[in-house]
Amino acid sequence: MSMRTWTVGDLDQIAAIEAECFPDPWTRRMLAESFLSDKFHGVLLEEEGNVVAYGGMSVVLDEAEIQLIAVSEMFRRCGRGSSILSELLKVAAEKGVKEVYLEVRVSNSPAQILYLKNGFHGVYCRTRYYSDGEDAVVMMKELG
Repeated sequence: MSMRTWTVGDLDQIAAIEAECFPDPWTRRMLAESFLSDKFHGVLLEEEGNVVAYGGMSVVLDEAEIQLIAVSEMFRRCGRGSSILSELLKVAAEKGVKEVYLEVRVSNSPAQILYLKNGFHGVYCRTRYYSDGEDAVVMMKELG
């Protein structure tokens, strides 16, 4: 298993995992547009040449927003999501970020547990945030 930064060549595999994991996935085009932003940083875990987990965040001044974290279904519950989150937080700290934010579906308790274990706390709720009407919990972590 190896951690590395996204490349353009990874977008098809990332888009496939995105579609596998979420009812409202980012499209390949959305992923590519984010990837092209100089504020975006994406990391992934690769096993035997295949992307199995990925994450992405945008950094603006001293704040970061984690926009994506996903793990392919057959690789879940083995610490890969934690590894991606840890790497994103490390990169954020290196870039001078003081606060990291993210949104998570209210129904996604596995993700919420991951974030709570890693020092995030709920800040507020965004009502009907997702296209299907589900609410999002906005979570935040302060970096030292």
